[in-house]
Amino acid sequence: MTFPPKLRRVVAKLLSPYSRLRARYPLFTFILGRIGSMVSMLFVLGLAVFFLMSLTPGDIVDNYVRSQMLMSQDFRQADNIYTEEAIAAMRARLGLDRPFYVQYGRWLHQVFVQRDLGRTMLSRAPVLFLIRDRMINSLILNLISLFFLTVISFALGIYFSSKVGTRVDVVATFVALFLHAFPGILLLILLQLFASATGLFPITAYPPFPFQEDPVRFGFSYLYHILLPLIGAFLSGIGGTMRMIRATMLDQLGQPYITSIRSRGVSERRVYFAHAFRNTLNPYITSSANLFAGLFSGSLILEIIFSYPGIGRLMYEAVRQEDINLVLTNIMFISFLVLFGMITADILLALVDPRIRYGKT
Repeated sequence: MTFPPKLRRVVAKLLSPYSRLRARYPLFTFILGRIGSMVSMLFVLGLAVFFLMSLTPGDIVDNYVRSQMLMSQDFRQADNIYTEEAIAAMRARLGLDRPFYVQYGRWLHQVFVQRDLGRTMLSRAPVLFLIRDRMINSLILNLISLFFLTVISFALGIYFSSKVGTRVDVVATFVALFLHAFPGILLLILLQLFASATGLFPITAYPPFPFQEDPVRFGFSYLYHILLPLIGAFLSGIGGTMRMIRATMLDQLGQPYITSIRSRGVSERRVYFAHAFRNTLNPYITSSANLFAGLFSGSLILEIIFSYPGIGRLMYEAVRQEDINLVLTNIMFISFLVLFGMITADILLALVDPRIRYGKT
């Protein structure tokens, strides 16, 4: 399909400021474009969530409407029996009789203009208050897990790439495949059974007293309580990550430029860390976004098994209680974090590899 020359000139004129800005500040425009794509994806995702909610059977929506009627002085009944006309009137007041895109627009206005995420159905607590504390807990746990997983995976992957073909490498490959294929939920259950049988670790992953009571003691107790869940998350992710880094290192060590560097008499340490190691960063940064998303999705099971007060456990409780406001906000927050992780990976790739920011890959 070809466009008319006049239309092409108009489009080129409209895009000329962006082209000049991209030529002058390629990294800035790259980051700006990625942020714009993240905002667009979040908008479409929210629209899809509201569309799916409009297709939900009436029980969840009816329960939400009835809970709102119990809290309203105008609709409250002594026997808690409501007519269809009263339920329809409450639906109209809440805007649930409108099309899903109108409801989505009202929710966006409520969030960004009024800065209100609503309240939960049972406790009537502000959703933002519950989300904030749980999100911080999940972020701390997953970032600590990602840090140790990254450092140890790189160390083991580089070490075993130097031992390729030896018995140590064969054993390490077998262990990595075994850990990668082992079910994560079964591993967490076995670790909790180990903690319960030996008493060496607590069976819960959070201290039994608040941070304000004794911050120093809370910090040490927190590290002790999350040690076993961290081991479980580490063992679940180390197999695939270490194999990926080892394979990437071996691929780089077989490249002609490595042979050329070795022919100049450069030491093996410098070959590994100054040349081959740098080129393993791109594949890992690309996969780290999926790894971060996998840690968050896996933390749902971890938080339930070890009674950790994170966003995954809150999501599970919200689904069980059919709390629409809490489920919707949880979905949007988790989706934002996953997309933010992917955008961060893209930005890091542009910082590491100039070809990406200039669009030459």
